[in-house]
Amino acid sequence: MTGWKPIPRSATAAGKMTQLTPEKVMRIRGLFGLLLGLQFGLLAQAADPVVECQSSDTTVRVQINAVETLRYVFRDPAVSRPYFAPVRTVSGPRVSRNHPPQENIDKTDHVGLHTGIWLSFGDISGHDYWRLKAKTEHVRFVDPPAVSANIARWTVLNRYLSTNGQQTVCEETARYVVRPVTHGYLLELLSEFRPDKHEIVFGDQEEMGLGIRLNTPLAVDQKNGGRILDSRGRRNGGEVWGQTADWSDYSGPLEGRWVGMTVFSDSSNIRPSWNHARDYGFLAVNPFGRAAFTQGEPSRIVVQPGETFRLRFGVYVHESALEAECPVTDIYRLFTEHTPTAAP
Repeated sequence: MTGWKPIPRSATAAGKMTQLTPEKVMRIRGLFGLLLGLQFGLLAQAADPVVECQSSDTTVRVQINAVETLRYVFRDPAVSRPYFAPVRTVSGPRVSRNHPPQENIDKTDHVGLHTGIWLSFGDISGHDYWRLKAKTEHVRFVDPPAVSANIARWTVLNRYLSTNGQQTVCEETARYVVRPVTHGYLLELLSEFRPDKHEIVFGDQEEMGLGIRLNTPLAVDQKNGGRILDSRGRRNGGEVWGQTADWSDYSGPLEGRWVGMTVFSDSSNIRPSWNHARDYGFLAVNPFGRAAFTQGEPSRIVVQPGETFRLRFGVYVHESALEAECPVTDIYRLFTEHTPTAAP
């Protein structure tokens, strides 16, 4: 950066210096900070991010500083459950894989199943919502999308239908919160499940819980520098798969930045979540797959009519100049210390 020189006194000022009031000093400092921000890419830190939220008949869109960072899709004729896609960082790079995946750009596995971020289950009382064999139906908004204190919130009522679509297996009240945090934003998901007329049973499979699918260049097997890392220092699918941890992060270099997603599982969930981690760009946290991941006794979570079964997860979508600058541990602490309000 070139040095600066004091501005000479104007000849018309007759040798008198302009008086600098406190207001003028603050204005000059603000302009100087703005110029520095533009030069070094720090403009996002110059002021609190501005969060906006819009909804339509099919989607909720969340914008941070006029960038669409997150899209919640609750009606899609090709995908019979809600999901978040595309998922972007606060400056715009897409963190999630193309949906649907594009030929010659993405691997075309799990079409319609591996959307950006989703919560689903391969076995609730024998019905498979993960593989879209049974439908998760959006019923209505309990609380419509809104922004308060610069945080986006909304609550929905979902109905899990039987495989033949004729009966209601259970209902889910799902609350979503999107809050700006250091180097990104935190998506919080709080779901409460209530049986309809009969007990429901959450079975034991790998395909249960909260899943994310990363943009193809971030996948470990693309050998571009992408990696999986958990809170205990284990790396990539070979070490992380089948393990439990406080957090698990999938990220890598993209468009000159370090970007990715970190998944959190709340300690109040039924048990710690096992990592279903794959080097091709997929990661899920699953508190149900005891036999699937450990060869132990099969898990069988029974919820009776009149009871409520609760799950809470978080996804930290982040972007920084360097990997070391990403404060995953701090955001995890924020997630755990924040006391959520139960879904209505």
